[in-house]
Amino acid sequence: MEHMRSISMDLTLSIPGAKSEDSLNMSDDKIAIIVPQSSPILSMSPSNKTLPQWVKSEDSYQAPDIEKRAVLALVKKVAAEFLGTFLLIFIVLSALIMNEAHGGALGVVGVALTAGSAVAVIIASIGHVSGAHLNPAVSAAMAAFGYLPRLQLLPYVAAQLLGSTAASFAAKAVYGNPANLGNAVATVPAVGAGEAVAVEFVATFVLLFVITALSTDPKAVKELIAVGVGAVVMMDALAFGESTGASMNPARTLGPAIAFGTYTKIWVYMVAPPLGAIAGTGAYISLSS
Repeated sequence: MEHMRSISMDLTLSIPGAKSEDSLNMSDDKIAIIVPQSSPILSMSPSNKTLPQWVKSEDSYQAPDIEKRAVLALVKKVAAEFLGTFLLIFIVLSALIMNEAHGGALGVVGVALTAGSAVAVIIASIGHVSGAHLNPAVSAAMAAFGYLPRLQLLPYVAAQLLGSTAASFAAKAVYGNPANLGNAVATVPAVGAGEAVAVEFVATFVLLFVITALSTDPKAVKELIAVGVGAVVMMDALAFGESTGASMNPARTLGPAIAFGTYTKIWVYMVAPPLGAIAGTGAYISLSS
């Protein structure tokens, strides 16, 4: 009888991450597959199913962190809008009061230059934080066309109105309250209501047309935003200041009205600028699309 030699063959297939003994062995006609617990192969039991969830871990990205960051970012934006509007209104009111106190020394040109340069400087300072709207009409137009989250519209407008009101009371405290001061700082139409609405509508239309062009169009020169918007404010003040005060800004009108008690035809400034702003933004978007 022919002598038969037993043949034994060992095969080892390494499993990544496994130790040398945790391998696929085929020896003496027996096959054993050993899978380490650290293997990515999972059993079908429900306890081993991995579901996406927020885990409290130093290395994980947690939902509370996202919420905190979003809230903090909004707080910074709202604070910037409050401070920016406060500074703008206080500077403009100071120019108007000084002009009145010194017999028109600044004149329309001086007041317009003050307003335009103040807008330019403030936009350059906080534009990267909140967009430097400084104006509920601007915020309304940006929200209407998706450039400002609509949930942020109310906080923006509240900050702007509060900033304007605080600035007006600050000016009243600094400069006193003579009998004619309210007329000096208020935006009261010197023309009929219909003409006043048309003037404020057109002035704000032009303002938002330029703002939208410079701030939303990727082909625009972003470095010109502050200078361009400031120039438009000065231009509108020169063109329309004598007829309506060239408010273009409900916050500009409402704050001094509350502080100095001057509400003559205030509805004109609450209605026309927001409508003109939305129309101006819509017009540019229609032309550029």
